[in-house]
Formats: sequence, structure tokens, C-alpha cells
Amino acid sequence: MGIVAGLDSSPDFTRIVVCDADSGAVLKQGYAPHPLESAEGGGRLADVDPQAWLLSLGEAAGGGLLEGVQAIGVSTQQNALVPLDAQGNTVRPAMPGGDKRTQASAADLIDRLGGREAWAQAVGCVPQAAHPVTKLRWLAKHEPEAAQRVALVLQAHDWLVWQLLGRPSRRTTDRGGASGTGYWSAASGSYRPDLVELALGHQAMLPEVLGPGAAAGTTPEGLIISAGTGETMAAAFGLGVRQGDAVVSLGASGSVMAVHHEALVDPSGTITSLADATGMHLPVVHTLNAVRTLRGTADMLGLSGIEELSDLAMKSTPGSHGLVMLPYLEGEKTPNLPHTAGTLSGLRRESMKPEHLARAAFEGMLCGLGDAMDVLRARGVEVRRVFLLGAVAELPAVQAAAPMLFGTQVVVPQPADYAALGAARQAAWALSGQLPQWQGAAAQVLEPGEELPVGQAVRQQFTAVREQTHPGAFDSVGA
Repeated sequence: MGIVAGLDSSPDFTRIVVCDADSGAVLKQGYAPHPLESAEGGGRLADVDPQAWLLSLGEAAGGGLLEGVQAIGVSTQQNALVPLDAQGNTVRPAMPGGDKRTQASAADLIDRLGGREAWAQAVGCVPQAAHPVTKLRWLAKHEPEAAQRVALVLQAHDWLVWQLLGRPSRRTTDRGGASGTGYWSAASGSYRPDLVELALGHQAMLPEVLGPGAAAGTTPEGLIISAGTGETMAAAFGLGVRQGDAVVSLGASGSVMAVHHEALVDPSGTITSLADATGMHLPVVHTLNAVRTLRGTADMLGLSGIEELSDLAMKSTPGSHGLVMLPYLEGEKTPNLPHTAGTLSGLRRESMKPEHLARAAFEGMLCGLGDAMDVLRARGVEVRRVFLLGAVAELPAVQAAAPMLFGTQVVVPQPADYAALGAARQAAWALSGQLPQWQGAAAQVLEPGEELPVGQAVRQQFTAVREQTHPGAFDSVGA
């Protein structure tokens, strides 16, 4: 029996799970917050000293947590850029994944290459503020002296793996992390160094992309370090999703991600073509409005929170008595309506009750995500079951509506450190040389059952209002 560990270094903390390599059973766990400095006014600084990640890792691993461990996998926040000079020292602090300073630089890059379609064809994604390629462009424009010193570009998990191995001359990454950079194509499996030069103004070294199950190296003590990956890919691996599965994430915004056998090139840029940690692909479609729709409706109704909104929605019935909400409160990405607003349709005397508005908010949010899922289905992505993630997945109103609106089995996993578990599973793969067949996540399974026709009618009602309000909005999506 082998023992492996998976660590997940999120923006705020490090979690470590120590697992049996054969079964995936969790033996021990560790946790530590990141020792991040605060900006004036109590907010967090946008930039992060990568040493904070190492300090947090060391604290989380305290008390002999890693004794007996034979291999370690690393998962980290995605898109955190670590620019290094020729000696391997940081040119400046790391730029984290959610950096909003670079929005203008994303638009600049899109124009410099010739538009969204050119980027989608080149690397499977259109630059956004979070992408490392966009951060390189920001550096070149706002910190040109630092940009000139950049000789090597790593992401957070690349840097942590490199540190654990003692900073060897070989630097590595994995295809999952590379696929989110904006300068590596999941379709071709290769870098586009010209895009690094387009952004940064000169060439820079990039880490070697390892295959699934490969080891990045072995420490002098004989500890195997696997390739590592981003949090999204690690969580998918920890959940045990496979082809035919989609993952719907319910945050303030939403996303639909599915496992597919090939990369999807989408000229409209609606589909982001990521790679997973197993050799498969993870096409993703994002929506701007998910839980923020529920919070806004709860505020509008004077409720204490979305739990109370859920209770109120359960007093209504499917279809909300004809009330339809297009939840485009912040504009929308899918369909591409950046400057629009939300719409409430079907107001009649009998529908003007709080419970019907509450139900319409849940149905509008889920129908919007259903639209995103249909973008993938239209490109041949099979969806037989849907994993529903996020705290609101536990709400009765979500669980009552999701199976009928998505038209498929819905799985609500029990809360767990899935990114850390995925990193541990990757470590077990590197240790044994074989893909570990760990048991999937413990979960609640919901079936659409006899309510499937009702759900289809609600989706049709939503689609009719969307087409009337925004005709042709989906005409070029996913084409």
C-alpha cells in the first residue's frame, strides 16, 4: 500500500490531504491560511509574494503530516502569473488569477491579433483579464523595465512544483494548466511563443508540458512530485467526472464544463477549450449571472437571504405562473450581450406574487445555464449527468428545478476538498504508473423522472422570451 498527498494552494489557504494510493481513502488532513499582507483599508493586495504559498504549505504540513508519503501532487489557483528573471528570481510579485487591472490589456491583445476568432483559432480561448498572456501584456505596458527582465514565465503550480524539487534546471507544467495561459493550444498540444512575444515584447522560456501521469521529478529524499495542475482540472479529477459528465458551477457567475474527447475550436469565443488532467478535454462555457440573480431577487423582495428565497420559491409551481426572468443583470457572456439588462416577462395579476418571482429567479438562473449547456451539446458534447457544485446546490428550490430543466440526472456531491483529492490522485498515478480507480464522490443523485416534460415546457417558455427580447442572440454562438 502506498501513501500519497495532494495539496491545494488556493488564493487564501493551503489544504493538504494524505490518502491511501490504492483506494483514495483520506488518512490525514492539514490546513493553513496564507500569510498575506493587507492593503490600506484592510483589503488584500492584488500582488502576492510566492513565498507566502511556501510558508502556508509548510504550516499546513506541520506535525509530521507528510511522514510516510511517497508522492505529492500540487493543485493551485489558476492563472496566477509568476515572472522570473534569468537566475530564477521573481521579477515582481505574482499576479493572481482574479486580477482585474488587466481588462484593458485583454482588449488590446484581441485587437493586436485580429479579433476574437483569431484567438479562438490560435489557442482555443479569447484573452480575458485573468489569463497569463493578458498579464504579460499589462507588464509590458505598465512596468516595462520589469517586463524586459522576464526570462521565464511560470504559473503558481509550476512554481510550487519547481520549489519542492529544489529549483532544478528543468521547469515543467501540465496540459491542464497550460491550456489556460492563452499561449498554449489544447487542440494542437503546443505552445504559441509568438503570442508570448506579442504580449511581452520579447521571447521568454516556457515550462515543459508533461503528459498525464508523468512525474515532474523526484526530491533528493526520493519523494515523487507529479506534474501538478490547476484547481479546475484537479477538482474534476477528484470528483471522478468522465466522458458524458458535465459540471455546473454556481458562484456569483456560473459555468458549464464537460469532459470531451477532443478540443473544440469555437470562432465566437463562447467556448473556452481547456485540457484536463487525464488526456481528455474540458470545454467550458461561462455565464455572468448565477447566484447574483438569487441575491438580487432576495434583496428586491426584502428577504434575509437566498435560503429564505428558496423556501418562498417552493410555494410556487414550475413555470412560475407564466413569469419569466432573463437573468442578465450584469450583461451576459452566453449569449454575448455585454450591455443588456435583465428582463421580467409575463406579468399578470395572478403571477404578481412574491413566490412566483422567487421561483422565476431560480428558473431563470438554471435556464441560463441550460442555454450554456446546449452550446456544448450543439457541438457534439454528450451530457448524461450533471454535477452541481456550489453552496446553493443544496437549496431545495435548486434541487427541485435542476433535473427537469437540465433534462438529465443531477449529482450533488457532498462537500469535500476535491481539488486536493484530485492532486493526490495525480500523485498516485505518478507513483504507480497506472490511472488510480478511486471511488467517486459521495453524492445525492436526483432524477428528472415524470417532471421532464414540465421542465421542457419551462425551457421553451424561457427560450421564447429570450428570442423575442434578443432575437438572434445565439445565431453565431458555438458555430
